[in-house]
Amino acid sequence: MKPGPAELVREEILALKAYHVPSAAGMIKLDAMENPYRLPEALREEVGRVVAGLAINRYPDPAAPALKARLRATFAIPAEAGLLIGNGSDEIIAIIAQTLARPGAAMLAPEPSFAMYRMNALFTRMRFVGVPLNADFSLDLGRFLDAIAAHRPALTFIAYPNNPTGNLFPAEAVERIIEAAPGVVVLDEAYHAFARKTFMPRLGEFANLVVMRTVSKLGLAGVRLGYAAAAPGWIDQFDKVRPPYNVSSLAQAVAERVLAHVGALDRQAEAIKSERSALFDGLRDLRGVEAFASEANFILVRVPDADAVHARLLARGILVRNFNGSHPLLAQCLRLTVGTPGENQLLLDALTEAL
Repeated sequence: MKPGPAELVREEILALKAYHVPSAAGMIKLDAMENPYRLPEALREEVGRVVAGLAINRYPDPAAPALKARLRATFAIPAEAGLLIGNGSDEIIAIIAQTLARPGAAMLAPEPSFAMYRMNALFTRMRFVGVPLNADFSLDLGRFLDAIAAHRPALTFIAYPNNPTGNLFPAEAVERIIEAAPGVVVLDEAYHAFARKTFMPRLGEFANLVVMRTVSKLGLAGVRLGYAAAAPGWIDQFDKVRPPYNVSSLAQAVAERVLAHVGALDRQAEAIKSERSALFDGLRDLRGVEAFASEANFILVRVPDADAVHARLLARGILVRNFNGSHPLLAQCLRLTVGTPGENQLLLDALTEAL
């Protein structure tokens, strides 16, 4: 009898549950921090013409010169910085972790934060050190610097703003961390479109800094494109780990064309920020709801019974993310993506009933 998964799969993988993405068919989807607006029709038509002309019988150009030039011009990536592209920021995280996963190497990150940091530590057998945030989700800088001194991490991740809490750590604290870290510090600016705070222009100040972003939250979640900028020496090493054809011809062409009209996406981001303010005000008016201020395109709330409220929202056709049970600081917390004005009003009405 041949061995099965229980005999051959690593024990820590056997103990995991696969990342679950619930079906959103027929639902108001407010669980994944997506831009709720479609591209303008004229831009969709332009993208269609570009896609129709692609030679999809050929492999994509792994150097992606047109896309990289567009990314540099659109997002003011310093000319002297190296640039890595990936299949979403998830792949960028995996590439960097694989590159730095020497035996015994440590990865450090605040917690709660983006789950894929810890997951990639497990996948690459890096030693993960989670540094708890304060009860109000602010960064405990002293504790973080102590953890750096004690564990000497090869890799540190900081989400800026943080996910799922939505808050932006002080730039001065982030500077202290970058300066104190003996290894690479990845600043995950996935929500830059909404926070408009960045370390991208400061890459030259910090030899160990990587600025990572995604175009998913900006409105291209289906394209799956992430990018990272850093000193060329670091990008050269990460590029050795990157799969040779990791960003498809379709993703390259669509992203390049849409980003040529980035003003349309910026206007949508401004609309989302305006709706975020309105939704936050509405949430604060609900009895029993504690809403946390956000610099991203979502709002974290604490309710009396998150599991029950989540189930009642599902029954009303509204999909949000339930973080209850994932981390002690996230007890009874739900994360609500900012939707269209109509979707946000339906959410508030359903929450009122669910509570």
